Amino acid sequence: MIKLIECPRDAMQGIPHFIDTAIKAAYINQLLEVGFDTIDFGSFVSPKAIPQMRDTEEVLSLLDLHHSKSKLLAIVANRRGSEDACLFPEIDYLGFPLSVSETFQQRNTNKSIAEAFELVEEIQNLCEVKGKTLVTYLSMGFGNPYGDPYSPEMIAEFVEKLKELGIKIISLSDTIGVATPELITELFQVQTNSFPELEFGAHLHSTIDTISEKVAAAIKGGCNRFDGALKGFGGCPMAKNELVGNMATEVMIDTLEKSGYELGLNKRELNEAMKLTNFVFLES
Repeated sequence: MIKLIECPRDAMQGIPHFIDTAIKAAYINQLLEVGFDTIDFGSFVSPKAIPQMRDTEEVLSLLDLHHSKSKLLAIVANRRGSEDACLFPEIDYLGFPLSVSETFQQRNTNKSIAEAFELVEEIQNLCEVKGKTLVTYLSMGFGNPYGDPYSPEMIAEFVEKLKELGIKIISLSDTIGVATPELITELFQVQTNSFPELEFGAHLHSTIDTISEKVAAAIKGGCNRFDGALKGFGGCPMAKNELVGNMATEVMIDTLEKSGYELGLNKRELNEAMKLTNFVFLES
C-alpha cells in the first residue's frame, strides 16, 4: 500500500510573508478532505527559528478532523517542543530531522549528531509514554554540499542505531535535490532488504522534470511512503536552485496511478485543494 504524506508545513515554512492563520487552517482543512495518509501540518519549534509556524497551536484548534481519515504530523527539534506536541491528542506523529551531515545537524538544530541521537532517544521514550509515533528524517541522506563524509553504508549505520532505539519509521531525505534514480533505488533496496520490519519513506526534492523517474526509482527500491507538496512548493534554500522544491504531489499521484496503484483519493477535493494552492502561497 502506498502512503502519501502531504506537507503544507514544509511548503509554508520558507514563505517570506506570514500566511494568515485562518488561511493556513482553511487550506489544511481542504487537504484533510482529499484522503492523504498523513498531513505534515505544523511544527513546535522556536518562533525565532521558524516564524511562519509560530501559530501551529492556533491552526490546530481550527482544524476539522471529524470526517477525515488523515493523520497529523508535527515537526519538533528539541525536548520542549516534543512535550508541547504531545499535549495534543489530535497529533499522531512527531517528526525529527536527524542529519547524516555533522555540518547540517549543527545548522539545523544547533546540536552535534551525537547530541541529536541522545535527543532522538528522549523523544522516542516520550512518544512511547504519550502514545505517539516518532518519524525520523535522515536529512542529507543522499549526499551533502559541505564535504562531510557520506556513503550508503553510513545510512545503514544510522538506521541500525535508530532501530535499536525503537524507531519504526525512517524517511530518507534528499535535502538538496542531488539524488539520482540509481542512488535512490540502491539506497532503498539496501535499507528495505536489511531492515524489513521498518517503514521507509522518501522525502525528496526535485525539479519538476525528474519527479516521475525518482518516484519510480524509489518504488523499485521497495519504498511505499512518499512526502510531497502540491505544486512543489517549499524545499531547502541550500539547494541553490530555485527550481528544486518538494516533490509535486500531483505529479507523484499521476505517476503512481499510471503504474497501477490505487491511492483512494477524492479527486474532486484534490482539485479544490489545487485551486487554493496558488492563492495560499502566492497571493495571500
